[in-house]
Amino acid sequence: MHSKLKLNLVLNFLLQKRTIICVYIILAIAASLKQYLHGTFNNYLIFKYVFWHTWWQKPLYELDTAYYDSNHYGPFFSVIIAPFALLPDWLGTVLWNIANTVILLIGIFKLPLSDKQNKLIAWICAHECLTSLLSFQFNVGITGLILLSFTYMEKQKPIKAAFAIVVGFLVKLYGIVALAFFLFNKKKVSFIVYNLIVLLLLFCLPMVISSPEFVLQSYKDWFHSLIYKSSDNEINLMADISFLGFIRKTTGIYINVLYGCAFAGLLLLIALLRTKLYGSKTYRLLILSYVLLCLVLFNTNVESPTYIIGFIGLAIWFMIVEKSNYTIFLLVFAIILTSLSPSDLFPKFIRQQYVIPYALKALPCILIWFDVSYRLLFAKFEDKYA
Repeated sequence: MHSKLKLNLVLNFLLQKRTIICVYIILAIAASLKQYLHGTFNNYLIFKYVFWHTWWQKPLYELDTAYYDSNHYGPFFSVIIAPFALLPDWLGTVLWNIANTVILLIGIFKLPLSDKQNKLIAWICAHECLTSLLSFQFNVGITGLILLSFTYMEKQKPIKAAFAIVVGFLVKLYGIVALAFFLFNKKKVSFIVYNLIVLLLLFCLPMVISSPEFVLQSYKDWFHSLIYKSSDNEINLMADISFLGFIRKTTGIYINVLYGCAFAGLLLLIALLRTKLYGSKTYRLLILSYVLLCLVLFNTNVESPTYIIGFIGLAIWFMIVEKSNYTIFLLVFAIILTSLSPSDLFPKFIRQQYVIPYALKALPCILIWFDVSYRLLFAKFEDKYA
């Protein structure tokens, strides 16, 4: 009885929102300082110089001797990173990771699920978030923005939804997937108008710190850089940890990314034809889970730190499906192989000989994606008016 009481006290402590916030902030600070002190914060330098190169009107997508790598974020990112780029690197890295973490947590806590479910999602994704924070990835913030765009559409707040979508789109294109939720919005006309206004405003905003000519040329250069990066990642062992990469690395069969995206898009379109299910919150949340998983599974640019996007999707899936040995197994499988495999908690030999060469990090998410797809296409939903 005494041990049961202690267990309940521990669980209550872990499921307090302030506990989760503190843990995530500590992870953000620890990841930042660890990488800074070891001099491994090259991604942050890339981001930082997006601002300075925009300010100096230097090309944004060429190799630079400051970090010996190239940028792949949109010109609008110069505005996002500006407050951090002006700070000393040790402080900028810490505050950058904290800012991304806060956006993600707000996105999780605002999801239209129970308070307990949202907290469990945060715990399930904590380690995957750490993996992304160690690389200073904006994917943490992008994921939060996608979640917020879904929630704001659920709450019929088109202006806030528009900002969440457009920021994600102009930084890394990923935000565009939120348009999949458009059909659930009752204020469709105002939603379109606000998105166009916000798009125009944020598209032009970098011109304030540079010039219209520079920004327009930079958007063209961005498009070409993304095409090159997609081709390059198909021969990069550490990249393309996608469904398509998994197939190519395990069987040798190459599938063009456009065909993969078209297939995933077609399934989504068929699922969205089930218009009678639009009133089901479970159905709508499964659509959210589907698009988050697709962002990593049908994207040749995906690397290990990108998986925070898909992992949030699978955590949402687990919260809304009925619990069975099968779904519990898939969650545990994902935590072990997808989340833990890049860390020192996972056997190094297995990681280097099997997980990395065959893109096995994607495998649990692929299996869960199949489950989500089946449910969206064929399952019946009881909560038709939630």
